[in-house]
Amino acid sequence: MTRAKAATLNVDELAMPAKALQTKKTGVNAQPARKRAVLGDVSNVTKAEAADGKKPAGRTGFVSKTTQPSGIKKTTTARSALATKELNKKPETTKRSGPGSIVSQKRKMLASVSTNAAAKVDTPDNDEPIRKKAHKVEEGSKSKTDVAQEEPVPKEIVPSPHATTTEPELRAPIPATASALDDEDLDDPLMVAEYANDIFEYLRDLECNSVPNPQYMSHQDDLEWKTRGILIDWLVEVHTRFHLLPETLFLAVNIVDRFLSEKVVQLDRLQLVGITAMFIASKYEEVLSPHIANFRHIADDGFTEAEILSAERFVLATLNYDLSYPNPMNFLRRISKADNYDIQSRTIGKYLMEISLLDHRLMAYRPSHVAAAAMYLARLILDRGEWDETLEYYAGYSEEEIEPVVALMVDYMARPVIHEAFFKKYASKKFLKGTLSFSSASHMTPELDKLT
Repeated sequence: MTRAKAATLNVDELAMPAKALQTKKTGVNAQPARKRAVLGDVSNVTKAEAADGKKPAGRTGFVSKTTQPSGIKKTTTARSALATKELNKKPETTKRSGPGSIVSQKRKMLASVSTNAAAKVDTPDNDEPIRKKAHKVEEGSKSKTDVAQEEPVPKEIVPSPHATTTEPELRAPIPATASALDDEDLDDPLMVAEYANDIFEYLRDLECNSVPNPQYMSHQDDLEWKTRGILIDWLVEVHTRFHLLPETLFLAVNIVDRFLSEKVVQLDRLQLVGITAMFIASKYEEVLSPHIANFRHIADDGFTEAEILSAERFVLATLNYDLSYPNPMNFLRRISKADNYDIQSRTIGKYLMEISLLDHRLMAYRPSHVAAAAMYLARLILDRGEWDETLEYYAGYSEEEIEPVVALMVDYMARPVIHEAFFKKYASKKFLKGTLSFSSASHMTPELDKLT
């Protein structure tokens, strides 16, 4: 109201100055003062509204433009301004705070709550990962609502074809009556009881690669099986004079047979093949092998050292430098463990096993088969009992599988002595006179006659 109008109406203009000013201010400012969030300034209008008992507008939060088309009415209190200020500083605080701060803990709680809420909406089963369900929805042909309504189908567990087992499939299980003899050597690191079964399984697989051609004499023009027997008997004598290991003799004979299976050799060079094979085997098996001059001398200086070295290179090249021969002595010791390391049966077994070196008919059988037959026949001669399940397990052959090899050994011993060096070797006291054991086992004649 103007002063002139107040004078006309006789109204005391001092009685309502505040109201007039308030009305004037309200008329001029159609909109309330705008809050400056950065400075935290609070207008007089906001204070007046709080004084009149009205609820401050700042507590309701921000007002959307769509709900107020007439204009922007963004009035907040000091508390909202401070909250806005804290929101602006949140990234910096989170960056500076450590993993155990209150801000980081609140962020982790909010993240877990949001993850659980998303999992409840998107996945029908809370136990199933979100990524897996999202993958199904993307692939497919079904929407999220269809997947949520559909019950999860349990999947069948299919064993992997590459799954490893504790026992190899090729190895037969230990029978109930067979005792686990390897457990006795667990405290001895030299016996490697943990790997014994695996080692012998590998040797049995390796036997197929080292077996010579049992019919190689058919393509040899100047050689015969009798000539080959004479050479092996001479190698037995050389082996005895040099006091070499039994493994050296078996490897040398194997090198001779494998070489003759590949190459045609003349009769005057056969002795060179034999002495070279013994020279190679001694290098492979012995700790201290004899000097090449000793091999030259034992051959009556029939070949020079240069010829022996040249023959060595030629033989190794023919065999492709493969000397991994599963020696039958290893299998004999393995079976002797099940025989309680009986010295007599093992010595007779060595004698019977060396028959396979001289008799070409046994060349077709594996070294493990020959070792099992030798131990079986030695126990039969010495009357050591039956071939039980323990011996069958550690030998790897049953009694029926052994009988053909045993029959060939008995047939060789029943014939007159042909190889004198071999007979004299086992007629000594060192080998318990093994060549006389067959004649002393007269009480086993009916059983041996069945085998022959």
